[in-house]
Parts: sequence; structure tokens; C-alpha cells
Amino acid sequence: MTAPDGAGTGATRDVRVVLIDDQTLVRHGIRSLLEIAGGVTVVAEADDGESGVAAIAQHVPDVALLDLRMPGRDGLWVLDELGRRGVDVPVLVLTTFDDDELVLRALRGGAQGYLLKDVTVEQLAGAVRALADAGTFVQPAVTARLLRAVRSGSAAGQGPEAGTGTDEAWVQPLTERETQVLRLVAQGCSNREIAELLHLAEGTVKNHVSQVLLKLDTRDRTRAVLRALHHGLLS
Repeated sequence: MTAPDGAGTGATRDVRVVLIDDQTLVRHGIRSLLEIAGGVTVVAEADDGESGVAAIAQHVPDVALLDLRMPGRDGLWVLDELGRRGVDVPVLVLTTFDDDELVLRALRGGAQGYLLKDVTVEQLAGAVRALADAGTFVQPAVTARLLRAVRSGSAAGQGPEAGTGTDEAWVQPLTERETQVLRLVAQGCSNREIAELLHLAEGTVKNHVSQVLLKLDTRDRTRAVLRALHHGLLS
């Protein structure tokens, strides 16, 4: 594991990232792309799950960028371990694998974003900034796969929120506007982008998102999308 120091020197502090991937060239490539995008600083790199968790504990980053499939302790173990320790660091999964069940397991495990490695520099940097700003980001192509997975009953026949014990209790319908907002959340839009698209004030969008989370009985936007998919609200 390497742990370079450094932070942005501009008026706005750079988003601090810990990068966890077992492939050295991939790590260096992602780091270079984020540096080109600007506003993001990789404060540590790790090549396996255990050193990744240690780097997160040491540097307390704004976002952890995580590969899922690594030798030894993989990305799913990292998510489980962070949850067990009560570490509240947003995790953005970045992987070449688009297996439906793996996506569901990662999001159920606490990941707040999910990207495939064929994304653009702008998408990657935008997703990192969204998570640092207490948001979520699930790539639209991944959302489509989740919907297909829910329809086909993948992940051993379980819905995306299986095991929570709250699906059957949820009865509160969403308004038309809340559904519009949730669809845009599912596409990875930030509150600001949603406000622009729907011609609303950003504060109004935040209120709609809060109501969606309350009605769907979820603690974050990613799980709201998953539950909405499970109930057919984004079909």
C-alpha cells in the first residue's frame, strides 16, 4: 500500500479519495484521470481489502473507490468490514464486472455508488463529487440491469431489499413529482441537476428527496432506488 499525502490548494478543498484495486496499472490510470479532471486528490492507494480498510481508517477520506473482485479480501468483504466497524465513508464501486447479483450484493452491502470501468473521466469525477456531497450515483446502465434482475428474480430469487424485513410494511405511495425526482436520482442526477431539469429550486428537490426516503423507509438514495425497483415504481 502506498499513501501519498496532499490536498487541493484552491479555495474549495479537493475531494479526498482512497483507491482500492489490486491492479497497479489500473490504480495509476484512475489516479491520473482524476487528477486531469481536477478537484479530486487520491490520498492513498491499496491493493487488497485489508490494506484498503486500513487506509480508510488512517486517512478518513471523503470517498473510497473500490474494486469488487480482488485476491484474498475482496470488495464485498471491505463493505462488510466497514459496516461492522461503523465506518461511515461513502463507497463508490468501480469494476469491470456487471454481474447482476454482484451489483445487488454490493449495494445491499452499503455501497452508495456503482460504476463500470468504461465510464468517461467526467462521469467518474462527477460520481466521486456526488458521493462526497452526501449523494449517490448508480450508473444508468447499471440501474437498467438492476431492473432486469428484479423482474427475473435474480440473486437467489430475492428482491434487492431482501432481508430488511420492511418491504411488506411499505404502503405509502409517491406523488407524481416525487416519482419524477426518483427517476432522475436513479439516472445518477444530483439535486442541482434535477432542479435544472425539472425547473425547481434545489431546496425543493432536497425536500422531495427527503419525502421519498421517508416514504420508502430507506436511509439513502441508492436504497430508495433499489426499493422503488423492487416495487415496480421505475418500470
